Amino acid sequence: MSRDSSSCFISLILGLVITLASVIPEVEARAFFVFGDSLVDNGNNNYLATTARADAPPYGVDYPTHRATGRFSNGFNIPDLISEAIGSESTLPYLSPELRGERLLVGANFASAGIGILNDTGIQFLNIIRIGRQLQYFQQYQQRVSALIGPEQAQRLVNQALVLMTLGGNDFVNNYYLVPFSARSRQFALPDYVVYLVSEYRKILVSVYELGARRVLVTGTGPLGCVPAERAMRSRNGECAVELQRAAALFNPQLVQMLMELNKEIGSDVFISANAYEANMDFITNPQAYGFVTSQVACCGQGRFNGIGLCTIASNLCPNREIFAFWDPFHPTERANRILVSTIVTGSTKYMNPMNLSTIMALDSLV
Repeated sequence: MSRDSSSCFISLILGLVITLASVIPEVEARAFFVFGDSLVDNGNNNYLATTARADAPPYGVDYPTHRATGRFSNGFNIPDLISEAIGSESTLPYLSPELRGERLLVGANFASAGIGILNDTGIQFLNIIRIGRQLQYFQQYQQRVSALIGPEQAQRLVNQALVLMTLGGNDFVNNYYLVPFSARSRQFALPDYVVYLVSEYRKILVSVYELGARRVLVTGTGPLGCVPAERAMRSRNGECAVELQRAAALFNPQLVQMLMELNKEIGSDVFISANAYEANMDFITNPQAYGFVTSQVACCGQGRFNGIGLCTIASNLCPNREIFAFWDPFHPTERANRILVSTIVTGSTKYMNPMNLSTIMALDSLV
């Protein structure tokens, strides 16, 4: 083949590659999928007729747009900061009309405030996306991505993605302990309820694996009795509420054990446990060491510890969110979220089992 004809052939091939690249979107950064409750919801509930919403001021006061986005935070939440850590843009809520075309390749957030492991958790919030429906949306998402980049590439995108799963807190706060003599507390003693919860959670995680997830960060519950709402309602002198702390102390070790067993069955470290309890307790027990003035009082709220009712435009609002560990009666400030995500990224095995996110990223980059 002459030099002219070979250069012409190479030009033709390059032209074809460029044309194909423009037709099939390239999967570049690692996709990220989020399932769970209000700790990780970034706006799905805005599209639903529910009271579990964060779409009005002062929510979002420190977000780049200074507008409420549906995140239960003054600014960024945990998924935003994980996206930042893996070098990606924030995932959009699955119900957002903006989630289409190439934006699908970033991943999606399926989380919905108020939900739990159990379907009867959060029934007072009415229209929320329970975990079974979140998984159905994940299947639907995969069909949409297959239509965009083809089934093989879609499968690869899901297999190589990072997944965050945050469930469990509401099964205590908005179910077992929601009212005295709740249906679940009459059905189960607390230790038996925890065993039941963990067995139901296992089924959810198996479903996520069957849908293609191969790296799943699973957060345990935080110190449920130490949030301003529970201190306000249940403590005499502002101490953490004993019964809810007991619930978290029972649930978290059993969750870790179940994840280890699942990994052993699969023969791979698919599920990574994040010890949210210890990570939160670090700054709750010693707020000054982390630059906080208080971990008892919420920035936004009213009543004792600003822990009563909802955070609204009529609530007390602290002028400096940087010095508060809690934004509202239940949720951390952006600054506290940054501390939690820093632990997820670089934390020791005290917090991350069997490895942290930076190790995951390094290992998976070698594959």
